[in-house]
Amino acid sequence: MKKAFPAIRPFRTQTIAVSPPHVLYVEESGNPDGIPVLFLHGGPGGGTRSSDRCFFDPDKYRIILFDQRGAGQSTPHALLENNDTNALVADIEIIRKTLDIERWVVFGGSWGSTLSLVYAQTYPKLVMGLVLRGIFLCRDEDIEWFYQSGVKSVFPDYWKDYIQVIPEEERHDLLGAFYKRLTGDNEIERMAAAKAWSILEGRCATLHPDEDFVAHFANPHLAIAMARIESHYFINKAFLEPNQIIRNAGKLKGIPGTIVHGRYDMVCPVNQAFALSEAWPEAQFDVIADAGHSSSEVGTVDALIRATERLAFDLANEEG
Repeated sequence: MKKAFPAIRPFRTQTIAVSPPHVLYVEESGNPDGIPVLFLHGGPGGGTRSSDRCFFDPDKYRIILFDQRGAGQSTPHALLENNDTNALVADIEIIRKTLDIERWVVFGGSWGSTLSLVYAQTYPKLVMGLVLRGIFLCRDEDIEWFYQSGVKSVFPDYWKDYIQVIPEEERHDLLGAFYKRLTGDNEIERMAAAKAWSILEGRCATLHPDEDFVAHFANPHLAIAMARIESHYFINKAFLEPNQIIRNAGKLKGIPGTIVHGRYDMVCPVNQAFALSEAWPEAQFDVIADAGHSSSEVGTVDALIRATERLAFDLANEEG
């Protein structure tokens, strides 16, 4: 089994101002002359972690991470204004041009897979390859599964904790009820809703319980950004047209791709990856038999490392 590459530090960090008042945190690590690869984090609102650099051979890749609007070290923290999918796609282009990159590989998981696909469908000629994990199509049924009607059948105990911050008479529309609290003026209600929202995702993301993973999601700085930004996106249908990603899958033709998805993913069930694979049959599709949603599970790490190594080999041969 392939393991993540050793931890590395960035060789450059900077902030890039985009549409006011948003300022993005951007970092580069690995080989400055290597294959440019953009890592797109999940959520939206999840932010990047140092471990996100470790899916790529630092001798072969110029590894670019950034925190999307309102997330991580980008500012203002958890801001919803001027924060939508088209804005994030525009931000990616600003980063590419600022870093003087002609074309790059795009790597994303969960919401990062959504954003990767939308970006690649918008600018297919700029994408040398896609590595995608935990596919999230952001259709109504995909959002409904996790936040209203599906996952509660698998994790009724976690679900009970999730809904306790919402009065019973509002539970027919949990997304709306959480959004109202997460955007309201009551700071105590806002934080309680944020932690309940974020902890549910942390608990359901791994096949086997992982207390450290849940603690990461319970961190107030992460929880408030992720809950606020996710609810903002999801109540607005991720600012996408119905089934937009599958309908536009033809635009991915000719882009080398790998889809990696855990068989027991309870956050983004595997049917979403199957739908993408059917619409984009050129992509290699790896279903990980003993994994859930998290990128840190052993089988998923193995498949992702193999994908980035294979892509680096193929791109080097193309240049040769």
